[in-house]
Amino acid sequence: MPQVMQSFGVTAWRGGAAAAASRALPEETAVAVTYDRVSFAVMMATPAALEDFAVGFSLSEGIIEDIGDITALEIVELEAGIECRLSLQPARRDALAARRRKIAGPVGCGLCGIDSLAEAVRAPRRVGDGGAMTAGELQAGFKRLGDAQALNRQTRAVHAAGFLSGETLLVREDVGRHNALDKVLGAALRENLLAAGGAILLTSRVSIELIQKTAAFGVPILAAISVPTARAVRAAAAANITLIAVARDDGFEVFTHPERIGK
Repeated sequence: MPQVMQSFGVTAWRGGAAAAASRALPEETAVAVTYDRVSFAVMMATPAALEDFAVGFSLSEGIIEDIGDITALEIVELEAGIECRLSLQPARRDALAARRRKIAGPVGCGLCGIDSLAEAVRAPRRVGDGGAMTAGELQAGFKRLGDAQALNRQTRAVHAAGFLSGETLLVREDVGRHNALDKVLGAALRENLLAAGGAILLTSRVSIELIQKTAAFGVPILAAISVPTARAVRAAAAANITLIAVARDDGFEVFTHPERIGK
């Protein structure tokens, strides 16, 4: 697999003077996701934890409902990038084929028309009423998330997503915030962690896609260091997700369903 980062020589200007220096930058690679050798999507991503990414992406995009829906998973390095090759159970494969026919439309575009627009803003599934966490647990979780960001410490250029459940904290990093979340969702699913008892921690802003992905796994709490969009707040409220943002060392703001957070 490609390296996750590369070092480059730079000329650094500091205090009005120039000097030779080096800068570590995160790598960005084209990653294709295919199902039974039929291409579904291509993203630019950090080439690490791609098994987790393939599983999490499949879950958050509604391709699978459980890890058992995947019969095989292979990561293949190609000249132009990396392919995540997944094979599906027959029922899921048939459902995906029907979905492809539906969104292709009369022009065969697959990206145009009302179906794609509706998919982009689809209402997320509603999560269960369970799940609770104290303010102290959340703040301690963010501290641990920061400590676990090994790639970002070296590059200062990648996002992180964490899944916090009790003493367990899974962390995945990527140049894309959506990819980081898919990776950590896939890791949690592969390790059979219960979504209902955990929280998603993000180092990014929160848009509707991140609400949709969190809801797909059934996680009741989503917390981020930056602000959400207005649509994300409405989506979180409808999905029964406790949305927390502006998480700092001295506190945070709860936008929806505050009853899950205690002292």
